[in-house]
Amino acid sequence: MTTEVRAAPILQLKDVTLAFGGTRALEAVSFDVMPGEILGIVGPNGAGKTSLLNCMNALVRPQSGRIYFKDKQLVGLPSHQVIRLGIGRTFQGVSVQLDATVAENILSGRDFLMHYGLFAAMVFWGPARTAESRHRAKVEEVIEFLEIERFRDRPTGSLPWGQQKLVEIGRALAGEPLLMLLDEPTSGMTREEKEGVARSMLRMQEEMSITQVLIEHDTSFVSDICDRIVALDFGRVIATGSPEEVLNDPQVAAAFLGVVDTTQAN
Repeated sequence: MTTEVRAAPILQLKDVTLAFGGTRALEAVSFDVMPGEILGIVGPNGAGKTSLLNCMNALVRPQSGRIYFKDKQLVGLPSHQVIRLGIGRTFQGVSVQLDATVAENILSGRDFLMHYGLFAAMVFWGPARTAESRHRAKVEEVIEFLEIERFRDRPTGSLPWGQQKLVEIGRALAGEPLLMLLDEPTSGMTREEKEGVARSMLRMQEEMSITQVLIEHDTSFVSDICDRIVALDFGRVIATGSPEEVLNDPQVAAAFLGVVDTTQAN
């Protein structure tokens, strides 16, 4: 008789609680993220979704609870150390340098991997030249992967909103993450732009084995791309499971979709 070996979670959240003043943003949040999956986090505005991502990459520190990335405790670490562990992040708004080119923005995602000294960088000599060539080659790989070659030398601020969001994804991808945290990656995009992001995310999963956690309000997008969903309401997990299970859950419908939950009426 053979025993199936279950992969260990790449990310574990255990009773994560976060408060701002007297307001609880997160209340005892617990769930696992499995290697290689795309996990969606859904919920109404104010449910605590972005606060949760901020805890995952150490931008804020929860008052209690634990977060493990590949068995490494993240709570208490500075955010720059979390990046070095292999966690990339994008944000709700576009946080790129608008006057820098697409290639320059993506290259900036590798800053923490650049170890040569200031003098070597100034004269572009020896190790600095070798390292710079390697970093720029990686940038070209990311640009080709995202199919934005035609924009590589354009100022990022001259691009449409959807392309700017893609550049931000590229900057995070340039850091060679094992886990990507994506906060509303398709907000403000056209249908065609959303389809492009979906293709890139699926390729990141299939070709690079990158685990992804995303916040998204477009339930059709979430249903199409995610392996599992975690639903939040008032900082609490109210459902976890497949997209079909969670999006059809009456409690989720009541909280997220604005549908009255008649199962609790009597």
